[in-house]
Amino acid sequence: MHFPDSVRIVEVGARDGLQNESAHVDTTTKLELIRRLADSGLRHVEAASFVSPRWVPQMADHREIMLALAEHDTRGVTTYSALTPNLKGLEAALECGVREVAVFGAASESFSQRNINCSIAESLQRFAPVMARAAAAGVRVRGYVSCVLGCPYEGEIAPEQVAAVARELRDMGCHEVSLGDTIGTGTPLKAKQMLERVSREVPVERLAAHFHDTYGQALANLYAVMEEGIAVIDSSVAGLGGCPYAKGASGNVATEDVLYLLQGMGIDTGVDLARLAATGDWISRKLGRPNGSRVGQALMANG
Repeated sequence: MHFPDSVRIVEVGARDGLQNESAHVDTTTKLELIRRLADSGLRHVEAASFVSPRWVPQMADHREIMLALAEHDTRGVTTYSALTPNLKGLEAALECGVREVAVFGAASESFSQRNINCSIAESLQRFAPVMARAAAAGVRVRGYVSCVLGCPYEGEIAPEQVAAVARELRDMGCHEVSLGDTIGTGTPLKAKQMLERVSREVPVERLAAHFHDTYGQALANLYAVMEEGIAVIDSSVAGLGGCPYAKGASGNVATEDVLYLLQGMGIDTGVDLARLAATGDWISRKLGRPNGSRVGQALMANG
């Protein structure tokens, strides 16, 4: 059993989390959240999504967000990335000085068809011009794979299918591939089995875990894949972001909970848990919603 000495946290609350909020979140609040996240020591914050406001109204201010971040982050200490599912989105992101972008595919044919109306193969083909343009601009691309441990339409997903999609994203030029348990149905053994198969195609050093906590298994699953060498974890402050396929269920694993686990294991993250917990409490109050982090709740109650 060998755990990593340090883990890099990719904070997704400002994008993956906030886009699930039904009430409008103003640009000032978003920027304040991102600033607080960076001030807590987080060095990678997914900040916006360059998609049509018709599909994701909450991300309509992506240009204002990224321009403001580029203006104030002159030292380049923190990576502020953005989701760019197509060439139009990438071009808009490049105009804003974005240094890293992300594309997303799925390991489930049904999920791909129902969400973006095309097959897995067709979705990957659409990324080709995005990857080429990003490479020409010197911008790194991160790849996401959805439904790696289960699909709301198909149920179980074969690890071989996850490995095939991850390999395609790597071959296209993604510097890192994030494996997403989109509906949070995974368990530790399944997570290990999936990772074992995927790591035959993509080195574990280039993989990340993006596990949702719908069934309360995210921390156990993260522990399991860290045993196998995963050292990059996606998480969301205060557990922001619901699961659209399980009404009322939690979605993203809370960054505070992940940090508490890592801290207890002696694994370095460079993040100040107390400051992050305060940020989680602040944004939860701003949104008028319960804090989705068990650790955050406990720390603030004992505060």
